[in-house]
Amino acid sequence: MRALLQRVSSARVSVAGRVTGEIGPGLLILICAMQGDTEAEADKLAAKIVKLRIFKDEADKMNLALKDTGGAALVVSQFTLAADTSRGNRPGFSPAAPPEEGERLYRYFSDRLRSEGVRVENGEFGADMDVALVNQGPVTIWLDTAG
Repeated sequence: MRALLQRVSSARVSVAGRVTGEIGPGLLILICAMQGDTEAEADKLAAKIVKLRIFKDEADKMNLALKDTGGAALVVSQFTLAADTSRGNRPGFSPAAPPEEGERLYRYFSDRLRSEGVRVENGEFGADMDVALVNQGPVTIWLDTAG
C-alpha cells in the first residue's frame, strides 16, 4: 500500500458540495491499495502511521505521534498514487488494486486506525472529491509498504 501523509491544522473532503469528512489537527492520509496488497500491508501501514513521530512536542521538536496528540485522521482513497509514468506522458494506473479490492482495503485500513484509538473521517471511495487542507509545517511524508 502507498500513503501520502500531510500533517494538517485542518482538512475537509467534499463530494458534489456535500462534506463527507472533516478534521481539525491531525493527518490527511491519501491511500492507495496496490496489486497484491492484503490486510497485512494495511496492518503494517496503520501501525506505522499512528506511531510516526511527526508532531511537535513542548520543545518544538517533532517527537510526538498521532496517538500522543489525540489528533484525527482524514483518510481519502487516491488510486493515482499508483501512477506509472515510465512510458510516455500519460500515466498508467494498472499497478493499483482492482476497485473492489481497493475499496475493501481502504475500509479495512480506516478500521485499523480506529482500532488504534484514532478518530477517523473518510472521503468517498471512487468519487470525484474536493480536498481542502491546511498543511501544518509543512510536513508531507510518503510511505510505501513495498519498500
